[in-house]
Amino acid sequence: MALPAITLPKVELPFDIPVLLHPPVDHFMIALPVVILVLELINLMMKKKALSGFSFFLIILTVVVGAAAYFTGLVDGKEAYPALSEAAKTALTEHKLLGTYLMLATVVVLFFKLLSMFGGGFLKAIYLLVLITFVAGIFKQGQEGGELVYKYGMNVEKVKVLDDELFDVKEELEEAKEELEEATVKTEVSVESVKSETDEVAPEIPMPPAAQEIPVPVSVKEEMPVKVPVETTVSETIAETVTESVKTEVQEKVETLQVEGMPEEMVQPQIATH
Repeated sequence: MALPAITLPKVELPFDIPVLLHPPVDHFMIALPVVILVLELINLMMKKKALSGFSFFLIILTVVVGAAAYFTGLVDGKEAYPALSEAAKTALTEHKLLGTYLMLATVVVLFFKLLSMFGGGFLKAIYLLVLITFVAGIFKQGQEGGELVYKYGMNVEKVKVLDDELFDVKEELEEAKEELEEATVKTEVSVESVKSETDEVAPEIPMPPAAQEIPVPVSVKEEMPVKVPVETTVSETIAETVTESVKTEVQEKVETLQVEGMPEEMVQPQIATH
C-alpha cells in the first residue's frame, strides 16, 4: 500500500552536509532500533531499570540519527537525481517518503517509551508493538536503499562517470546527425543547381527548314504511283484498291464486248460498167 505524500517544511542548516555521508549514518539508523528491541525483550524477563534507562538513551540517540539520516539523504538524493533513470527517480521518491515517515516515527517510539516507563503492562505491550513495527520499517528502508545503490547505481562514482561519458556520446551523435542532414540538403541543392545550369547552357538544335516544292512535269506525275496519305486508315486504303480493281475489270469486259459485237466490213461487188 502506497503511503500518502507528506512534505516537511524546509529547514536551513547552519552548515553544509558533505555528499556520501548518508550510507554510514544509515548503518547506525538500522543497528540502533535492533539493539533497542533486543534490550526490551531481555528486560521483559529481567525487569531491570538500568536496561530500561539504557534503552531510553538509545531511543533518544535514534531520534538524532534519524534526523541526520533524513538530511544526509536529501543531499545525496539531490546530487544523484539528475543522473538517474525514470525508474530510479520513482524509487528514490518512494525511498524519501518512507524515510520521512521513519524519521517522524522515532519521536513516536520515544513517546511510547516514556508512557511504558510510567505506565502499566498494557502500555508496555503497545510500546513493544510500535517498536517492532518501527524495526520492520527500518529493514524495508534499508532494502530500498540497497536497490538504489546496487540496481540503479545511485551515488556510485564509476556509474556517474560512465553516465557522463554516455551523455557526451549522445551529444556527439546528435551533432553528427545534424551535420549529416545539413550535408545531404547541401548536396541536393548543388545537384539541382547543376541541373538548372546545364539546362540553361545546353544549345538549342535548330530544326531543318521545310523542303521546297519542286515542280514536277505532268507526264512524270502520271507515271508516279499514288501514295496513300498517312491520315488514311488501312480499311480506307483496302476499299480504294478493291474499287479500282473492280473498275478496271469492268472496263476490260466492256471493251471486249464492244470488239466482239462490231460487224465485219461488207465487200460491195463491183458492177461492170461496160
